Amino acid sequence: MSDERTPPSPAPRPPEGFETPLHVGQLNLPAAEAFREAFDGIFDRRFFANHGPLEQRLDRELASLFGVRNAVSVVNATAALMLVLRALDLDGEVIVPSFTFPATVQAVVWAGLRPVFCDIDPQTQTLTAARVAPKIGPATAAVLGVHIWGRGCDPLELEALTASRGVKLVFDAAHAVGATFRGRRFGGFGNAEVFSFHATKILNGAEGGCITTDDDDLAARLRTMRSFHDTDERVPGLLRLNAKISEAQAAMTLLGLRSLDSLIEQNRHRYELYRSGIDGTPGIHFLDYAAGETSNHQFIVLSVSPAELGLSRDELLDLLQAKNVLARRYFFPGVHRTPPFCDEGMAELPITDHLCQTLVQLPSGQAVTDADVKRVCAIIRWAATPEGRMAARA
Repeated sequence: MSDERTPPSPAPRPPEGFETPLHVGQLNLPAAEAFREAFDGIFDRRFFANHGPLEQRLDRELASLFGVRNAVSVVNATAALMLVLRALDLDGEVIVPSFTFPATVQAVVWAGLRPVFCDIDPQTQTLTAARVAPKIGPATAAVLGVHIWGRGCDPLELEALTASRGVKLVFDAAHAVGATFRGRRFGGFGNAEVFSFHATKILNGAEGGCITTDDDDLAARLRTMRSFHDTDERVPGLLRLNAKISEAQAAMTLLGLRSLDSLIEQNRHRYELYRSGIDGTPGIHFLDYAAGETSNHQFIVLSVSPAELGLSRDELLDLLQAKNVLARRYFFPGVHRTPPFCDEGMAELPITDHLCQTLVQLPSGQAVTDADVKRVCAIIRWAATPEGRMAARA
């Protein structure tokens, strides 16, 4: 009798990578014909800056989008934060998360204020009133909350807290264009909110930003401070900055507004495709969005559990990048761990530190096809196999 044995199953073949890099940044672009038409109009008018017709139209349309009395467009969101903090005439400390882009915290310093870092909620990854309250002291001038990933802080709890303690409330809403809280779009919460129209955001102005507020006096101050060019609304005696938005930026942003709803729906589709493609992979967990709310799904964010996956977040990143998937870690290592903020002692922020070691952002946006998403999912599923783990550590 022959000694017949079942041959071992062949090891799964590694998924193919990408010939050209697949970037995280969205770069949602308008139709070329619409772009040319908009810029031909700028050239015909020969009006390039200093509060031209496109900037004025953009401010009106943004106010309508966000459901506020005032939208004040500026050159970028960092300048917007600097301006609003200065326009509120603050002095002292600003409570702010470390889990944010460095510009959030550096804008506090540029405005002549002192940042006080606060840890965040592990589920929403944002400030909460319960975490902020113990940080408020005699020197506290304001709280600066940050909406991230297309979802936001609980603004109503923070409004109630800051009102009771007599401090201002501002939101960095760079990630929150089109997102809602209890059915209401972000833009009208706190004293002011700041949005970004950077090229990688869902609303792409190539660069740009705006401040939204229902405070007419604050808006008048901001319109004066954003430019050295006089307007009918000029408030005398204010320190001013060359932070006005150009007509070119306004044109790009207006074109983006035309397709914002469609872009949000496309983002949602990619998010669902990623989720279904990776669902059940041990050690991979997606950020949940608040039930019943609208998100712009601007970012595809997942967390890695090394104990379940068998790989660290950074090992998974190395594997993805070897396949030309330029996934990124956010907001590593945390602003509190970077100079100059770490020079005088490190704030203890365990939740922030944990998230900075475990989160991954995957590519999304207009240039990322369904086939691209499926291939990225296949690479991540393969990473959870013995062969994938071995390749990641090779």
